[in-house]
Amino acid sequence: MKKKEYSLAHLTAISTTPLELAKIAANCGYDYVSIRQIYMGVAGEVPVDLSEDKKMYQEMKDLFKDTGLRLLDIELARIYDGVDLESYKRAFDTGKSLGAKHVLSSIWTDNKEYGIEKFAELCDLAKKYDLTVELEAVPIAGVKSFAEVAEILRIIKRDNAGFMMDTHHFNRANDSVELLRTFPSEWFRYAQICDAPLAPLERDKMIEIMRGGRDYLGEGLIDVASILNAMPIVPYSIELPNSKKVEEYGYEGHAKKCLETAKKYCDTFVTGR
Repeated sequence: MKKKEYSLAHLTAISTTPLELAKIAANCGYDYVSIRQIYMGVAGEVPVDLSEDKKMYQEMKDLFKDTGLRLLDIELARIYDGVDLESYKRAFDTGKSLGAKHVLSSIWTDNKEYGIEKFAELCDLAKKYDLTVELEAVPIAGVKSFAEVAEILRIIKRDNAGFMMDTHHFNRANDSVELLRTFPSEWFRYAQICDAPLAPLERDKMIEIMRGGRDYLGEGLIDVASILNAMPIVPYSIELPNSKKVEEYGYEGHAKKCLETAKKYCDTFVTGR
């Protein structure tokens, strides 16, 4: 069986700089870190442009060299009405130079044709930096289901475009595991994992859980194993924001608990397809 590897996603410890997040990941024993270099203006974000902060950039390079920690991906290259894709170039360049392989994207426009066109252009831009672009569905965005993601990937036919499985979003989208099994293996390059309570009907409550109320694996009500066993084993980025656990354990303690529970759960229940 392929070795399972884990990354610490920035949303899990949102109020950290990229360097602070990387140090936490290294201290806790993660294989990778996933950093936000294209910011969304979410509460608690600490926007640091590593293309401008040369000192932090160098410290991250040194940390990767000294600890063996690697950069898995950067986020979040959103597609929205009026998006300027050129504005993502600096983040792509910085990500590539730090060793990133992937860029996370989502589509936030209701104009389907425009969203597909711009996502294809994003893939072409990222290819110049040897980066793949992994599209996820988000229940509050324009592209809400993973069936829609699959449709887009089949339309644009870009070899560096992929499917980013997020167990929380997959559960909220009510997509079927059977559908997931039909997707080609080459679409899967990494996944974001967490557990969560039952999906609420109210949008505000859904956002509250998305950004601060997810659960450790095995402690919520998502059948995470059935989702992960319908796809190949890929690096798992733990995106598990939980404000109460952070208050109890601190960011590093929470990140450590995330990794411990994920490893225990995945080693017990996840074999991949």
